[in-house]
Amino acid sequence: MPRIDSHIESELKLTAFEQLGLAAPITRALAEERYSTPTPIQAQTIPHVMGGRDVVGIAQTGTGKTAAFALPILHRLSGKPAPREKKTCRVLVLSPTRELSGQIVDSFRTYGRHLQVSVALAIGGVSMRPQVQRLMNGVDILVATPGRLNDLVQSNALRLNKVEIFVLDEADRMLDMGFIHDIRKIVAKLPKERQSLFFSATMPPAAADLAGHMLRDPAKVAVTPVATTAERIDQRVIHVDRAGKGPLLAELLRAEPIDRALVFTRTKHGADKVVRNLAKAGLAAQAIHGNKSQNQRERALNDFRKGSIRTLVATDIAARGIDVDGISHVFNYDLPNVPESYVHRIGRTARAGAEGIAISFCDAEERAYLRDIEKLIRMTVPATSRRRENPQQASQGTPSGKNAQRREDRPKQKHANGGQHPPRNKHPRQEGKRHQSRPKHPHPRRPDQPNRHVPHYGDIAGVAFLNAGQKS
Repeated sequence: MPRIDSHIESELKLTAFEQLGLAAPITRALAEERYSTPTPIQAQTIPHVMGGRDVVGIAQTGTGKTAAFALPILHRLSGKPAPREKKTCRVLVLSPTRELSGQIVDSFRTYGRHLQVSVALAIGGVSMRPQVQRLMNGVDILVATPGRLNDLVQSNALRLNKVEIFVLDEADRMLDMGFIHDIRKIVAKLPKERQSLFFSATMPPAAADLAGHMLRDPAKVAVTPVATTAERIDQRVIHVDRAGKGPLLAELLRAEPIDRALVFTRTKHGADKVVRNLAKAGLAAQAIHGNKSQNQRERALNDFRKGSIRTLVATDIAARGIDVDGISHVFNYDLPNVPESYVHRIGRTARAGAEGIAISFCDAEERAYLRDIEKLIRMTVPATSRRRENPQQASQGTPSGKNAQRREDRPKQKHANGGQHPPRNKHPRQEGKRHQSRPKHPHPRRPDQPNRHVPHYGDIAGVAFLNAGQKS
């Protein structure tokens, strides 16, 4: 594995975009967007990318990683114009979800609005024909999901031999989603002489191994400890029975001062069920997950952004793909079984310096998930209980409330048959009726009784031996 720098020089921590040396059209677009000061990940990454060096960027979600690679890439393209070849791209950006890919495209177009740079999107869930036509004459920047990109390559609609800069965004999430084989196929088709940028919120062993094969002497930029949560997020846990999660969510959505709420479930079916239950409670919500068409997902996101709906229910596919301002609350209806997903989920709130609230529901079967999460984030999340019984007593198997009396101390109840339990073959509906049972098969008699039924043993000697025993 190549050497990775452990720290970044302090002189790279610049305080304004003007000091980074970006091209004038780019700084003009940033001024129009009222961006004046880069975030730490941007200030430390942009100089390395502008210098042509490979980079490993590690930062939690919502810290501005997209601009950290989009701005220097646009700067390099502006200073190095090249004719576009058919079915090729100069910059390839891979991201795990359709939503995140679309947002990356929007960022490139926003920052490069004053540049003659072409940007294309290639994602699944929609027809591939328009994407093939878009790539026919070649593009400068292609943002894609791994599955659709491989489809385009296999159908000879795209060639990767002209890629100058390769970006792998949200690498750990892509590995969690099972894209490792697709990524390796793509990397094998890229030119060896290229610049590679690797961005991730966490660095598990599989991601570190992938980075080692992709990058050459990369600079490491880590602006926050791995898997930390935003300081401005008020985190809470409510212990609740599984059946009580739906009513509790409806209660909190009415009681909390909510601007926009994002609710996470573990499964697609669970997301749809939460939407139905909220509708029965008179609360409007929409779901977004992998079974929804791309048009349905975009419509739900647009309604959420505009405020037409204030509650969006999603699976983890949206944990890093929703960049919506004003999300005041994140509800973990189901705790994730991967602790890192908790960090990405709650990172949807408290963005751009705002404050946020993350409320997690934990039933008895999810306590192990909660322990793993608290171990990862190195803190104990404040908890309350809305369970029907005391959680500590329930975990020890001891009844609570009226059932707290020990069973051996209870007075024994006697039945009408002298203290014995009622016969098991009696049924309340059969009281007063004669019990009729099916005739039983005759039981074989003992050898000393006459007319004994002799089983078939398969040989004459065995029958003779039994007959001799009867005579004796």
